[in-house]
Amino acid sequence: MIGKLQRVSLRDVWKHEAQDFTQWLQDNIDVLNEVIDLNLSNPESEQSAGAFSVDLVAEDDSGNPVIIENQLEKSNHDHLGKILTYLVAMASKTAVWIVADPRPEHVSTITWLNESSSANFYLLKIEAIKIGDSPPAPLLTVIVGPSEEGKGVGKTKQEIAERYIIREKFWTQLLNYSKQKTKLHSNISPTQHNWLGTSAGKQGLGFNYALRKHEAQVELYIDRGKERNKENKAIFEKLFNHREEIEKVFGESLDWERLEGKRACRIRKRITNGGYRDDEEKWPQIHEEMVNAMIRLEKSLKPYISKLPV
Repeated sequence: MIGKLQRVSLRDVWKHEAQDFTQWLQDNIDVLNEVIDLNLSNPESEQSAGAFSVDLVAEDDSGNPVIIENQLEKSNHDHLGKILTYLVAMASKTAVWIVADPRPEHVSTITWLNESSSANFYLLKIEAIKIGDSPPAPLLTVIVGPSEEGKGVGKTKQEIAERYIIREKFWTQLLNYSKQKTKLHSNISPTQHNWLGTSAGKQGLGFNYALRKHEAQVELYIDRGKERNKENKAIFEKLFNHREEIEKVFGESLDWERLEGKRACRIRKRITNGGYRDDEEKWPQIHEEMVNAMIRLEKSLKPYISKLPV
């Protein structure tokens, strides 16, 4: 015979959060140890954290303090704020938040904290269950916990954010230098993306700078849209027919990329002197080479672009 599992109101089991549930958890810390990858011991209640008191402070195997905050109701911002405050006040690197009903926004927040910080956060759901006339028993479920994968994701996100910041700084300095040499990109604002550009004076044609970790490029990018693929290729061919004259004015050879299988085409000059991940002290030299190449590219192509259809 198989019994039917029934859920019991938490308040029927622990009428008072601090006096009943926290005291019970302090006496039965092994119940918590069974569901998280920690071995907690010596739990003490109502430990002072500045003007506040932590529900429980336990120790891990290395003797480090672990914050435990209990909430026999829906998770709320107040308790989340307390956990972060306690973590700092107790110089702890691990926090356990036990709630009756974890809100989705707090699940997301704890996930983000695990990805973005050096501390470890656990969000657990507490339920009370019984079978038939049996005494009620606790059921703890880990909703969110730290993981190597999560820390890896957090590191990747941090690297991406840093990349955006560095690129915007690189573009800001390049545009400031460019304005001293040419008006071509004078109305362009810096971006966090890996390229920026301005119109070449005809629809779908742009004079662009592109940037990678350790190299850059200047280019004429030809793209009048998906429905005008043949037109893109025709424009490229018209310019390619004057390759010799264009490269003579430019002063060196260019990469003529018809980009078969793609709708766009481009004419570019690679700058192998460096990119945004190189030492910032090297950036002025890279900027000078990029702007110089852009000025020469515009000069060499402009007479032929002006003769293209609108």
